[in-house]
Amino acid sequence: MTETPLRATITQRGVVVTPDEHVLVVKRATDGGWELPGGRLDRGEDAVDGLVRELREETSLEPEVVDPVHTVAWVNDEGNGRFAAYYYCRGPHRRVSLSAEHDDADWRPIAAVGSRLSDPQTAAVEAAVTRHQRSLETDSTGLASGRRERSDGSQL
Repeated sequence: MTETPLRATITQRGVVVTPDEHVLVVKRATDGGWELPGGRLDRGEDAVDGLVRELREETSLEPEVVDPVHTVAWVNDEGNGRFAAYYYCRGPHRRVSLSAEHDDADWRPIAAVGSRLSDPQTAAVEAAVTRHQRSLETDSTGLASGRRERSDGSQL
């Protein structure tokens, strides 16, 4: 048992993959760094609902949230605990409308997206792409693709 558990802010990010295999990355207005869209989970908020809210607020997209694909925990330079969960999402390749948190967006081909992201976010993209490719194989066989539900039971 861990004697000192990590006390952390929870962040969720969406790896939004399009049918033509591009991934959305957004550029932070504060420091110019590129990241996957997403944000912090509110207290008491359902995980998937929180991610859908963040994606809508930051990009105007409402992609299908399929599955969680990667997690990472760390302590930042200021000594604050962080925990991030990354989800594979499917969405259309279309123009986005950004919030004030970001000043640019780019739909990157899967092979090129990692050059703009941190190692943990690149690992999340790789996991999401693997899940995406499996879903394409499953969809081509005519079997169900495993849609996710919101906490109220409605389909995403």
